[in-house]
Amino acid sequence: MSDNKMLEDIVREVLKSMAGAPQAAAPATTCQSSKSAGLCPERDYPLASKRPELLKTPSGKTLADITLDKIMNGEVKSEDVRITPDTLKMQAEIADGVGRYQFANNLRRAAELVAIPDDRVLEIYNAMRPYRSTKPELFAIADELESKYNAKINAAFVREAAEVYERRNRLRAD
Repeated sequence: MSDNKMLEDIVREVLKSMAGAPQAAAPATTCQSSKSAGLCPERDYPLASKRPELLKTPSGKTLADITLDKIMNGEVKSEDVRITPDTLKMQAEIADGVGRYQFANNLRRAAELVAIPDDRVLEIYNAMRPYRSTKPELFAIADELESKYNAKINAAFVREAAEVYERRNRLRAD
């Protein structure tokens, strides 16, 4: 096996593992039929190997479109290997199917964050650290998340954090 082929196989396996949700010990429920609505952990997990047709990059490429040769010649760019909100939502559905509800909720929050520029996510992260923001500043962030990015789950999370910080005296003094 050539070095390029071996490296391409390794990259493909890494991408497949990144596209799959962590394994649970046993599914919480079984699928009613192979034609059941939605995703079924038993039938569809891991998505990268059992349902690769569902996975697309932000630019519309499939997993099969991502090869080492295409990366090396510039046909595949960094934005082509970013995860999409749809993939994260599908992974959340799989996680729900095996009873990993908190993990599923984390994936749904992540799906909302994909639309927010990385530098803004870091600014928000820093603003949410204890004693970094006032309650009105945190509420303004929540309003921005909801109105500008349609990130309703994350907006609710920031509002909840503001209330908790207030109760625990973790807000920045005005």
